[in-house]
Amino acid sequence: MFYAANKLYGITFKVRKDIPVYNPDVKVYEVFDQDGSDLALLYIDFYKRDNKNGGAWMNNFVDQSKLLNTKPVIVNVFNYPKPTEGHPSLISYDDVTTMFHEFGHTLHGLFANQTYPSLSGTAVARDFVEMPSQFNEHWALDSTVLKNYAKHYKTGDVMPQELIDKIKKAASFNQGYMFTELLAAANLDMQWHTLGTNSNITDVDSFEKIALQKTGCDLSYVPPRYRSSYFLHIWSNGYSAGYYAYTWSEVLDNDAFAWFQEHGGLTRENGQRFRDMVLSKGNTEDLAKVFKAFRGKDPDITPLLKNKGLL
Repeated sequence: MFYAANKLYGITFKVRKDIPVYNPDVKVYEVFDQDGSDLALLYIDFYKRDNKNGGAWMNNFVDQSKLLNTKPVIVNVFNYPKPTEGHPSLISYDDVTTMFHEFGHTLHGLFANQTYPSLSGTAVARDFVEMPSQFNEHWALDSTVLKNYAKHYKTGDVMPQELIDKIKKAASFNQGYMFTELLAAANLDMQWHTLGTNSNITDVDSFEKIALQKTGCDLSYVPPRYRSSYFLHIWSNGYSAGYYAYTWSEVLDNDAFAWFQEHGGLTRENGQRFRDMVLSKGNTEDLAKVFKAFRGKDPDITPLLKNKGLL
């Protein structure tokens, strides 16, 4: 993860053992910019604990702000099994992509260059915030990056190409189903949140059926990922009328990665362009214009469909 960030953006990392942590398992890294100047502090909380929430996430302890003269202090939290004495903790490829994902949010925060903290780093619209994180996942399977980390824990042998090909092939398995259930859920969310104030819904199941029919998503063999009665995202988790954001961000991240593929892949020049034109902008400009300026055209769904094996 750090290797890819260095190749793309020129940043480096140094463990700091003199900074207080909230748990002994937490590591702190000082982050240095390409010119050697201090950029940020990064806390990484790797392991499961009994009193720890599940999942993985990124947060800012301190936001970047020119007004307040603050640099970012960021935490990445995971729930990997803690190694036992004499034995390493081996993680799955899904765990690897999760790490790259959360670190993509971190890069968005690290490169923030705003005056006001309310517009800084990841403080962007819901349908853009997942773009940098999902974009960063692509580098986990880059051939140069793979050779750096994907090594046998006993022999040190690099992962064979045959296994890499299997991972890539497996990524498109069942994508038609998963893509459809997400779209159905996103459309259901919109149907609920475009109801007028005079609406009187007395039968949730009937409303849901009609809502899915309106959007062409009433498929008995692919139900929406979440039914209305337990759709936590859209009722109390900040995604009201915004569940589509995951899929729209996928359109953006795949199209952005297609630009990298068209221009030489993992290079400092490409990384610097992405940092300057996307990651450093925060919410200070129209994000549709930010993406178009980087890509050179409006977003195209084709790279997403190809990546999912649907084209």
